Formats: sequence, structure tokens, C-alpha cells
Amino acid sequence: MKKIYFTVTNDLTFDQRMHRICGSLSAAGYEVILTGRKRKNSLPLQDKPFRQHRISCWFDKGKLFYAEYNIRLFFFLLFKKMDAVCAIDLDSILPCLWISRLKKIPRVYDAHELFSELKEVISRPYVHQFWLGVEQKAVPQFKWGYTVSESIAEEFHRRYKVEYRAIRNVPVLQMDVSPVASEKTIVYVGAVNEARGFEYLVPAMQWVNAKLLICGDGNFMGQLKDLIREFKLEEKVELTGMLPPEKLREMAKTTYIGVAVPEKEGLNQYLALPNKFFDYIHAGLPQVTVDYPEYRKLNKKWEVAVLINDLAPKRIAAALNNLLEDTVLYNRLRENCLKARESLNWQEEEKKLIAFYQTLFDA
Repeated sequence: MKKIYFTVTNDLTFDQRMHRICGSLSAAGYEVILTGRKRKNSLPLQDKPFRQHRISCWFDKGKLFYAEYNIRLFFFLLFKKMDAVCAIDLDSILPCLWISRLKKIPRVYDAHELFSELKEVISRPYVHQFWLGVEQKAVPQFKWGYTVSESIAEEFHRRYKVEYRAIRNVPVLQMDVSPVASEKTIVYVGAVNEARGFEYLVPAMQWVNAKLLICGDGNFMGQLKDLIREFKLEEKVELTGMLPPEKLREMAKTTYIGVAVPEKEGLNQYLALPNKFFDYIHAGLPQVTVDYPEYRKLNKKWEVAVLINDLAPKRIAAALNNLLEDTVLYNRLRENCLKARESLNWQEEEKKLIAFYQTLFDA
């Protein structure tokens, strides 16, 4: 049985993509160990069909955290037997590179995003220079890899001539169909980070006759709370914090529309295809999102969303109101969501993942 270690910098609890990947590979006969970090407020780990390990650190964020975690991760991996190691994003790639060299084993890069092109990275020149340097040093040395969209895979090929596959971050198909919610509530699910467009979405709610639920947490939470107070939307915008996947699924049954308005600043946002796009589809929720390449490509085929060309608050409000009021449009998009999820699901996508690792170990 081949043993694979996967490395992330989160605390494992809410990482649905890694839960799916590790679960599928475990079911396919691999011994899988998912390694992350333990934080002061980390919830107890849930039982999974794969092993999980958390590394404790003194520092919780910033340069000192990344330095400490990478050192601790290296020494943790150093004394483990494995047949392959997979780094998730740039923040754990260097220990995996060094370990794979020492142990003479295959190394894999799973890019959940184009890390060096995140807004919170490119907006700080020294931080951007550092992570771009890590990318330029490490990624060309990872022959094997995959990412979340064809556009990001193409960008890696343009930069480093690596042939990465696209394995999309889609949910497991569950055939239950919830009735249309009686209350017209709008929901945002995902990271509350920079470049997610909250500076435009929150003001837009002034002109929308519905409530907005924001389910997530991140580095923009303080500014988000300030925006809600500034526009006096405390009764209209509710923050739920991070929710476990099962609670998110239950909550989706009581909402009406999904929304995501990522900024174009930062190439990652422009090229990405995040899981929330598919989460809304699987919940049968028509959505308002942006007219970027990956969204446009899928919407042209399935028509599950209203795409907008700019993030002006009144433009966002108009799109949301149109979807709230036009029941013919809403019902058409909802039916398309239910059809699309029969193709855009993890049962289909995991076939690519398993084939990838079979090829890796046969090489």
C-alpha cells in the first residue's frame, strides 16, 4: 500500500477539498496522512477514513508562523516513511521539496490557488517578492501537479512549462432536492478575505430588499464589520462565522440566492474557480457572480448564474434584485443547477485524481 503525506497550513477542520481528496485516495487503496496545524480555537478532529495530524506552533500568523511551521513540518516529515509527498499551496511547498529530495520520492504540488497572485500578497511588495521567489524556485521542480482550474494550469505552464492537470473543487453529489426557500435570503459562503469584493457587496445591500448571510471568516473580518456599521446594515447583514460542512448544507436549504463578487485585482481571483461556485449549484441556488473566464465558460454551458461586468454597488444590487424579482429567470437557473450538478460533482472529478496518482506511481 502506497503511503502519501499531504501538507496544509490550516487546522484541517473546514478544508472540504482536502477531505474529499484524501477520502477518495483512501478508498482507492492508498494510505493517506493529512497534516495541518493546531490552533488555540481548533475544534476536535472528526473521524475520517484517512489519518490526520496537527502540528502545534508558538506563533499563529505572519512571518514567524510560516517560518516556524515550515521547520516543524520538515522535521515531522523527516522521520516518517512515505512513498510520495504532496504540498498544498506555496506555504508548505519548501519542506516537501527538501523531504522528497532526501527520501528520493515523488513530490506533487496541489495549487488551490495562484498563491503569488493573491491580492493580500501583491499589495505588499516585499511579501509578493518573497512568495514569487518561492514559486519560481520550487514550482519548476515539481513535475507532477494539479490545480483547481484550467486557467491557472495554463498560467503555470506559461510561467514554468509544467503540465498540471485541472481537478476542480466540486462537492460530492447528493441527490436530495430541497424546496425553494420561502424567505428570499442571499448567502455568501467562503473566506472573508481581501479581494472578495465586500467593499462593494455590503454597500449594495442598501438597495436590496433581502437579508444577506455571510458564512466564513478570514483576514478581512474586521473591515467587514466596520462596513456593516458604516452603512447601518446590522439588521440586514448577518455574520455566522465558520460553519462545518453539514451545517452549511442545512443552511443552504433556507436560502434563495448565492453571491460571490471577487475583485479582478490579483490574477488569482481572475483565473480561479472556487468551490463556492459549485456549492451554490449543488444547493440549487442561482447565483450572482462575476464575468471572469472560468465562470463564463461554465455558465455558457449550463446557465446557472447572473454574471456582472463590474463591481459597482448599484450594479450588484440591480443583479440581485433582478434575480429576486424575476421568478421565470430564477426557476430556469435553479433547474439548470440541478441538471449541472449531475455532471459537475466529485464522483466524476475524483476519477481524474485517482488516474493521476496511478500514473505517478507507475512512472
